[in-house]
Amino acid sequence: TDLHAPIGACRWRANWLGRTRAVLTQISVLSPLAMTVLVLLAGLHLCSAVSLTLKYFDARGAAEVTRVLLALGGLEYTDTRYTIERKEGGSFSTPEFAADKESGALAANLNRAPLLLVGDTPVGQSRAIERYVAMQGGLMGKTPLESAIIDSVAEHVRDVKDAQARKGFSMFNRDKSDEEKASLKTDWYNNDMPNWLQRIERCVERVESIVCGETPSYAAVCIWSLLREGSDEDLTLVAKAAKGCTKLNIIADAVAAHPAVTGWVASRPVTIM
Repeated sequence: TDLHAPIGACRWRANWLGRTRAVLTQISVLSPLAMTVLVLLAGLHLCSAVSLTLKYFDARGAAEVTRVLLALGGLEYTDTRYTIERKEGGSFSTPEFAADKESGALAANLNRAPLLLVGDTPVGQSRAIERYVAMQGGLMGKTPLESAIIDSVAEHVRDVKDAQARKGFSMFNRDKSDEEKASLKTDWYNNDMPNWLQRIERCVERVESIVCGETPSYAAVCIWSLLREGSDEDLTLVAKAAKGCTKLNIIADAVAAHPAVTGWVASRPVTIM
């Protein structure tokens, strides 16, 4: 279990409080009540900084986008990781995860991981967790419309990942032979994935500044995860599939170059997957 406290924790709240303080300071000479309001706002700000605990396996998987969002948003959290133990025959054992399932600690996610504890309140479903963290970190745009656009692009990326999973060439797929999976993998990276990416490219062209402005949005992190996370072999195949998708590559590179992301990637634990 590790505590991560990136520089600029709760930055969006601090910036909002700073702007409020500036306005109230200007009028405080006319209204003594202004300083009282400022004190109350500061108290609300402190109360809103609840503790966050992310529970997932000692792997990137379905929690890594959330971890990157936490880093980008400057949000403190406790990174609780379930140990993954290799067993003979190639299977895995997760005794701590099994214990939490048995105790009911993971009930909010139907006995699955990840799980986010917001104070004492559990939140399940990885995408719901991502959106909550993105909103808390100020990574969902400035207006409801921008938020909807960011969410839609993130859902497009999820469509790609879901389609890849349905293709059936994952190492965890036991229903197909190695030869069948190799053929499906080739077809995915040569045909299916380029088609998906080209369509998302055309979508993003009109909203690039919303998806990846001064600070990358939730959608930008999803694009980065799709194009820049994986094994060396997979990244080579993805790069070929994304050739010509200029906007998507620019967005992925912007996320990768952000100091909060480079800091997290350099310091995150080395895991088996």
